[in-house]
Amino acid sequence: MLGVDSGGSGLRVALGSVDASGALDTAVCGEPVRTGPEGIDAGHLLEQLLPAARHLLEGQGARHDSGIAAVAIGAAGMATLGGQLRAELPAALERALGVRLLALAADAVTAYAGAVEQRPGAVVAAGTGLIALGTDLTRWRRVDGWGHLLGDSGGGAWIGRAGLDAAMRAYDGRRGGSAALLARLEAVFGPAPELPGRLYPRTDRPAVLASFAPEVAACAGHDPVAAGILREAAAHIAAAAAAVCPETGADGGPCEVALTGGLFRMGDPLLVPLREELSRQVPRARAVPGSGDPLTGALSIARAAADGDLRLPRHPTLLYVHGDGPRNDPDRRRQNGTVSR
Repeated sequence: MLGVDSGGSGLRVALGSVDASGALDTAVCGEPVRTGPEGIDAGHLLEQLLPAARHLLEGQGARHDSGIAAVAIGAAGMATLGGQLRAELPAALERALGVRLLALAADAVTAYAGAVEQRPGAVVAAGTGLIALGTDLTRWRRVDGWGHLLGDSGGGAWIGRAGLDAAMRAYDGRRGGSAALLARLEAVFGPAPELPGRLYPRTDRPAVLASFAPEVAACAGHDPVAAGILREAAAHIAAAAAAVCPETGADGGPCEVALTGGLFRMGDPLLVPLREELSRQVPRARAVPGSGDPLTGALSIARAAADGDLRLPRHPTLLYVHGDGPRNDPDRRRQNGTVSR
């Protein structure tokens, strides 16, 4: 089986065995999959995935046409931009690799599977943007992930933009400014008045904004404005977790909330206020480290689908499953109590 993670930094592929956990081998394709007028480009994804999959199969002594039990693909933007993938990938992968069972998931779902596995709980995935996803194993609850103009509150671009705003306020002499952040702006981007001309023409504005978030964290220990930005970000992150966390977790215990993504590598400047906010806003929850990444999650979804034990809820855009397998047997689904209504 294959697990695939398609994100902003490129495509990663893992080959696994149905009978054993973990990956047998992995491959990395450095070019991100293109997004066009019709959404995520299925052809461009296949151009990278198929050679990588064949290379991995050859490494294990398997034929290309020997049949893969299941493939799970997690992709950034799948929920809103995955129409072409859902329309074209099932037939294309069956022709090329003999795939009969395909799961297409939002990257937040594969992050959930990697961190929480198939238990009730919630995950906050935060990097440049931010999205929260939770489930009681009967339905998904999604919060945010609306992009830097409409949301992603508390994510890297949000923190970076707030830091740059405080820097420009200091340059203007307005209230709420930070001389420390102004100094970091000029060290990173050059003279403050030139920043709009450097930023606005860029097509990667969210990433540019997020690149300033570590500067905010670095100033937080000695600058109250920077510390306040991170406290506000922590409040937004906790609010997202509170909105998606089910009432109870596995076996009636506390709901697990996993924090995954590069934003949380900021460390204590963000994590200390975040722990305080989670305790205040989601007292029924238990914060856990993200124990696996989206590639691990994709592989675990493929394995569960192949085994007939995929307990995460199906959803037309968040977790779409196509093809033959034990879970597509209606009698078995009724026995397991997983027929969706």
